[in-house]
Amino acid sequence: MNNSAPAKCSSYHHGDLHQALIIAAAELIEERGLTGFAMIDAARRAGVSSGAPYRHFKDKEALLEAVCQVAFMALTEQINATISKFEPGSAASIIALGQTYVHFVTSHPQFYDLMWGEHGLRDLESGHADLRASSFYTLANAVGSWCQRKGIEDKDPEDLAVKLWALGHGIGGLALYNHLDKFMPAADVNQLIETSTHTFLEGLSRN
Repeated sequence: MNNSAPAKCSSYHHGDLHQALIIAAAELIEERGLTGFAMIDAARRAGVSSGAPYRHFKDKEALLEAVCQVAFMALTEQINATISKFEPGSAASIIALGQTYVHFVTSHPQFYDLMWGEHGLRDLESGHADLRASSFYTLANAVGSWCQRKGIEDKDPEDLAVKLWALGHGIGGLALYNHLDKFMPAADVNQLIETSTHTFLEGLSRN
């Protein structure tokens, strides 16, 4: 993955086969997709024997969970970089978070199913929920700051953040699979996030 992702995998060396295999798997998934991924392909990319990966990962699912964690780390880095540029409590910060999220989704289409499908769920069950939750709580904190600025005290920031997350996730998924073009040809996704978020926030301000 580009943008806050591991470096390209040339071949295994310097003793860090665990990391080399994660990088190799991430590269292969980005190039070919999740379907058909096999441990032996990661071993070949890392330049090791077909049995070597099993000294570090129980099976293919364990390696995919590790790649999933790396993907969430990359998303978190981008989310953190975005929020650091804005004044706390501003609507612009919330809009920018949504735009960053959608950009990540559409820039890394092969990781969408990995992160938000069954492997992402396994990641939660295996005790790595904090990786996924980090970006969500950044959004929730931004929404909470906005509510404070607007004097809105009767709303739960986390509840509002779930709604905004659903909005961004929905737009990202529609854009990813080109469904938006069927109804909004040449749609500007960033503009769509901005107008949708403004509409949502303005509705809260009026209530």
